[in-house]
Amino acid sequence: MAKILDLAAEAARILLQRKEAGRALTVLPDDVFLVSYPRSGNTWTRFLIAQLLNDHEPATFANIESRIPEIYLFSDRILLDVPRPRVLKSHECFDPRYKRVVHIVRDPRDVAVSHYHYSIKRRTLAEGCPIERYLPRFLAGNVTRTMESYGCWGDHVRSWLALRGGHDDFLALRYEDLLENAERELRKVATFLGVDSSPERLSRAVDLSSSVHMRKLEKEQSKEWKLTKGTRQDCPFIRSATSGAWKSALPRECILAIESAWGPLMQSLGYELATTASHLRERPTGFRKIAQPASEF
Repeated sequence: MAKILDLAAEAARILLQRKEAGRALTVLPDDVFLVSYPRSGNTWTRFLIAQLLNDHEPATFANIESRIPEIYLFSDRILLDVPRPRVLKSHECFDPRYKRVVHIVRDPRDVAVSHYHYSIKRRTLAEGCPIERYLPRFLAGNVTRTMESYGCWGDHVRSWLALRGGHDDFLALRYEDLLENAERELRKVATFLGVDSSPERLSRAVDLSSSVHMRKLEKEQSKEWKLTKGTRQDCPFIRSATSGAWKSALPRECILAIESAWGPLMQSLGYELATTASHLRERPTGFRKIAQPASEF
């Protein structure tokens, strides 16, 4: 009997070591969380901050998880060994335990396009599946097996902005503002974290986190990074790194569906609605209506 109990205890110990921390993470009082909805620029921002915090050795895909680890890739026990104060990547909806948060938001029309391609890369969406057939899953927040807990884009963003927006321990960033002037936005992060924000340090961090440099690193290290090593190597993780791709990538009905779902929230964040804009594409031949049952995907 004692031997059986010992074996059970050992099995439990191994399970705890392997189980991803996720929402069950032990949150420490000096933690800083880098939070966003998936495919909203979290990885790029993580590189920017990692370069800012360490001006000796550049951050790469091979070492980024030791600098700013993602809470879904490691067990709680492993993450507790990360030197404090920890900076951690998370995609969780509002969690009152997160006391200091850098929150990134991105135009949901571009998020939809980005996650569509990422789903193909991860093989959770069949190649050739039309984006209009994928969109209902995105609107419902049911994009992948593990993404259900994140909710939909609108609920996720509202949860943080409504319950934490405007507080001193909450820094809100827009992906589009980072694209426009990364050094300006990174200076806000440096001030928030209380680290050196000299022009030289900011410039170095931005240069080492450029899309060109990160694409080069991805080609060299994609098979080493936990997030991409089991995915399709012919599909890039770092794509165009631009804003507004939705204008040519989304059919008219997809744009209307997204804006119908979250229009007021999008406008409050500075995203102009394109409902009546001339660039909306006409309905393509053979287009299926947005409201399809999930079983068809």
